[in-house]
Amino acid sequence: MPIATPEVYNEMLDRAKAGKFAYPAINVTSSQTLNAALRGFAEAESDGIVQISTGGAEFLGGQYSKDMVTGAVALAEYAHILAEKYPVNIALHTDHCPKDKLDGYVRPLLSLSEERVKAGRNPLFQSHMWDGSAETLADNLRIAQELLEQARRANIVLEVEITPTGGEEDGVTHEINDSLYTTVDDAIRTAEALGLGEKGRYLLAASFGNVHGVYKPGNVVLRPELLKELNDGVAAKFGKQSPFDFVFHGGSGSSEEEIRTALENGVVKMNIDTDTQYAFTRPVADHVFRHYDGVLKVDGEVGDKKQYDPRTWGKLAEAGMAARVVVAANNLRSAGNKMT
Repeated sequence: MPIATPEVYNEMLDRAKAGKFAYPAINVTSSQTLNAALRGFAEAESDGIVQISTGGAEFLGGQYSKDMVTGAVALAEYAHILAEKYPVNIALHTDHCPKDKLDGYVRPLLSLSEERVKAGRNPLFQSHMWDGSAETLADNLRIAQELLEQARRANIVLEVEITPTGGEEDGVTHEINDSLYTTVDDAIRTAEALGLGEKGRYLLAASFGNVHGVYKPGNVVLRPELLKELNDGVAAKFGKQSPFDFVFHGGSGSSEEEIRTALENGVVKMNIDTDTQYAFTRPVADHVFRHYDGVLKVDGEVGDKKQYDPRTWGKLAEAGMAARVVVAANNLRSAGNKMT
């Protein structure tokens, strides 16, 4: 199937919310990790989301120029071709973009898709994220209003993060403290500024103790039940039941119980990066350790081309990451739920 059209993406999100499951959103940084994500979704018979962060886009742009837009566009165009060979629907998304990178990343990509739509084509990406969590809520929502209007014109869904996620993601750092919990007042202000669909569709990354990366048990206190409080508080004021489509950030390492509670309370997308990074790299390290004198030319020897050929260890890396995507799809109940 090709990359999801705007209509298919909206249907995907609606089905997830109604069925109380969520799509794994897998960060990719190369054609290899893209292949691994697509393979994992296909093997799980799950539709899914592939996403590119600012750091990932810079890496994709090559270390000579480090151009984020070039990197993101290049992989997105490649994904549009490659995805046609996979029997699942895939949405393309850009991950965390803070204020100082909007002009060099999300705004140009939105403009590109807007021009495509004006020409009768589909947008290049299906959704983009604005991460205003480091700004005041007033400034965050002011910028979100501007981006949402442009996203609406481009048939694109906007993701907004209104309060901080702890830990570090592409240089954006937040402490692990009580500010990591969105309040009902925060949610009401968001609904007042962005509407509840009539101004354009958006996904809400609310904070319920989320932290990027993986931490030992006890270091992070997740409260996914908080999402119900946010939905109920906004529903009581605006009269729309279950008004938000929530995103679960910092999902790597979460317990199955925490994930289930989040799904029951409206999460439709869960970001997974740290776990899939490890799943990709672990088989490569294993290969190097097992074939050390083949991968390297030790003591004047010539090594073993079959062992240092990138295809040899690259296939192992792809399989390892794909297997982790299958686990994610099963945990999020999207496995076996692909649209036909």
